Amino acid sequence: MKISTALCNEIFDKVIVDYHVTDDVDTPINNPFDRDSIENRLYLKCWIDTVQWHLEDIIRDPHIEPVAALQLKRRIDHSNQDRTDLVEQIDSYFRGVYCNVVVAPDARINTESPAWAIDRLSILALKIYHMREQVERSDASEVHRQKCQDKLNVLLEQRVDLSTAIDQLLEDISEGRKYMKVYRQMKMYNDPSTNPVLYKNA
Repeated sequence: MKISTALCNEIFDKVIVDYHVTDDVDTPINNPFDRDSIENRLYLKCWIDTVQWHLEDIIRDPHIEPVAALQLKRRIDHSNQDRTDLVEQIDSYFRGVYCNVVVAPDARINTESPAWAIDRLSILALKIYHMREQVERSDASEVHRQKCQDKLNVLLEQRVDLSTAIDQLLEDISEGRKYMKVYRQMKMYNDPSTNPVLYKNA
């Protein structure tokens, strides 16, 4: 199926609302989409982002116990790896979709792959949701709410612009005007064979 940012934004907004039913980082995911569908991957992507957003809030508690903070840091590291792996899965989907496109001789490459652009769209959905929460806070000052409203307006504009750019990128790729080239992240600090702290203590 053809993926558009309208579908991405719809799924991302649903994920964030679903998460906030319990607003608990340990709530099990209940992905409503078929396991082999791209919608399933998009839902999972945003769920990981949403849980990590709240883990990042928790770890900034100035009264958090050091051991608990270390456990959270390990969990965030694992989440970051899951997020990277999932983005690469989504890019593999796009590579499959566009594998038979005839690339124009003067086709250009983009600064980022479609999935990494969609990753930014997922984070933007979280920013919008939580900035809107600040705008609607009854315990906050009018000055605070207005500042947050101004920021929310910018975020909403940014989502329109980013969505437009991604849709244009996908159209360009489908028409051969741009081509995909995906570089794996090759993160070194999680790899016991490339992180010197890990391999020297093995």
